[in-house]
Amino acid sequence: MKLRLAAVLAASLAAVSLTATAASAAQCGGDFNRFVDSFSREAQAAGISSGVISQALGGVTQDQAVLAFDRRQRGTFNKTFEQYVATRVGAGRIKTGRAMLQRNASLLSRIERQFGVPPEILVAIWGLETDFGKGDMGKLPVFRVLATMAHDCRRTELFQGELLAALKIVQRGDLRLNDMIGAYAGEIGQTQFLPSSYIKYGVDYDGNGHVDLRHSVPDVLASTANLLKTAGWKAGGDYHEGSANFDAMREWNRATIYRKTIGYFADKLAGR
Repeated sequence: MKLRLAAVLAASLAAVSLTATAASAAQCGGDFNRFVDSFSREAQAAGISSGVISQALGGVTQDQAVLAFDRRQRGTFNKTFEQYVATRVGAGRIKTGRAMLQRNASLLSRIERQFGVPPEILVAIWGLETDFGKGDMGKLPVFRVLATMAHDCRRTELFQGELLAALKIVQRGDLRLNDMIGAYAGEIGQTQFLPSSYIKYGVDYDGNGHVDLRHSVPDVLASTANLLKTAGWKAGGDYHEGSANFDAMREWNRATIYRKTIGYFADKLAGR
């Protein structure tokens, strides 16, 4: 999951451009509390209720460890494909992935009919991101992470957009405030969606009225498929390097080595 951060953030710049506009007036740098107050006014002007803003941002503090981690992450993909895949796709994960394919066969078949993304690709992404929802989904408060990164002037527009999207997730009732726990860039849930992607691609596939990417496997897998379909995934097409579907996975991750790992894992799950 951590190796994916820099590539995900690069891919998210376009995705948050519209979201960020409403909240981009807050001035980065300077006094942190003043920045949060300014952003809060912009968020309220963008339609977020004062109650949600108060609950999410009241008393929020900077996290220097998040900034330090972000600076270390630049240019992380320095391994060969063979070195990287050996650390991510072992016999145990393949065995568990095949069990997940069987356990969720009906759901995955329905998702493939609707979105055109094959089960092995979705299960590969699910396994690589959080070990099929059983592994590390992150342990950091999303609002503390995003407020910290938004205040930092290097990518303030990007992270102000993500912070506004995170507020929207709570306002829509998709996740409770205490479920807004994620990774070092605010990624949430079993396939690690940035908040802007959560808003843009999230699907309520279990029909309960909420998009829940932490607890609902149908929502998680359908939303991941929706992201790929929206990015141009072609049903029945090849997904290896050089194909249109490999290019479509850039919306998921721009790093070639990561997309090759998804394809490799998918092949193993499918017995190829």
